[in-house]
Amino acid sequence: MSKPYKLYGIPGSLYTGKVRAYLRKQGICYQECAAGDDYFREEIVDKIGRWIIPVVEAPSGDLLQDGADIIDYFEAESSRRLPTFPSDPMVCAIAYLFELYGGEGMLRPAMHYRWNFNDDNLAFIKDDFCAGLAPNGDVVAGEQIFAMASNRMRAAMGLFGVSDASIPLVESSYLEFLTLLNDHLVESPYLLGGLPSIGDYGLIAPLYAHLGRDPHPSLLMKKKAPRVWRWVERMNSLDHRAPEYGDFAEEYYSADALPASLKKLMAFVADDYLPEISAHTDFTNVWLAAHPDIEAGTLGLKWPGERIIGKSKFHWRGVELETSVMPYRFYMLQRLRDTVQNADAGAQDAIRALFAETGLVSLLDLKTTRRVERHNFLEYWA
Repeated sequence: MSKPYKLYGIPGSLYTGKVRAYLRKQGICYQECAAGDDYFREEIVDKIGRWIIPVVEAPSGDLLQDGADIIDYFEAESSRRLPTFPSDPMVCAIAYLFELYGGEGMLRPAMHYRWNFNDDNLAFIKDDFCAGLAPNGDVVAGEQIFAMASNRMRAAMGLFGVSDASIPLVESSYLEFLTLLNDHLVESPYLLGGLPSIGDYGLIAPLYAHLGRDPHPSLLMKKKAPRVWRWVERMNSLDHRAPEYGDFAEEYYSADALPASLKKLMAFVADDYLPEISAHTDFTNVWLAAHPDIEAGTLGLKWPGERIIGKSKFHWRGVELETSVMPYRFYMLQRLRDTVQNADAGAQDAIRALFAETGLVSLLDLKTTRRVERHNFLEYWA
């Protein structure tokens, strides 16, 4: 029997959840390892250049880091058993939209519902972090690691736009999303029909690790959106089948038969995330113009592992927010843009018509003046 891949992460990690669901659905033999063990800290972190999860170690010893890159690696192999990227350009563009939204656009509710409900969540989160980051039972080390992680994550809430002024809107927005997704999942077992896609893997990241697993938001999901909770279970199972949907076709929607419930979800993304990613694009292009001498292959920051180039203000649901601008988001946006640009003229027109109908057409035109690429586990300006 061949050696398994090793997945380094922790159960409560948002981005680890994306990779774990993919590995399970594809039937890839893997062993989950704690990111707090000695080998990860002493060997892998040194090779990666920073402490970050998830990381996959191949049987060959090669390292993979970042959910999108890890999935792309396996998609290039012949071992996968289910499709991940719909062959129809329009359906694939929708999948990439929700990969982007799940991983980047849902950070406000993910952070709020984890860190602002201590009575329900704190004991669970503390035990979870200690077990994953100090797995050898060192209580003192676990307490210290959790205190550091908790303080860091609570401070990061503000960087993602969670504040006293925005919290009521974060909650109402999330409940609206749960309702829309629940209504959609009444019609189909996955986002785009009878098979999981890259869009599902993007959404499972926040909807499992934070919102479907932590005590307070998990109960909220079960009460308000039972179909979403069942989807969370389904996305973490080894099988992709959904018996409660009968003989539902195991295929993606066709571009000419998209349900109204999916279009409503797209329109929600336009309201919820388009203002932020638009403001970040504008900020970045001004920032790049002010830094014309940045060397290709770097982000132009003091520390190679740094991910934030500044903060940008924008209006969101009637309040002004200021959030961190991270080039990684443009890397993810480019996946959507590249899919559209690689389609033939007729498909591009159809995609633009759908995105116009759902209020998202300007997203297709968002572009930084320099592309973001990844190499040696880091983002950089091309």
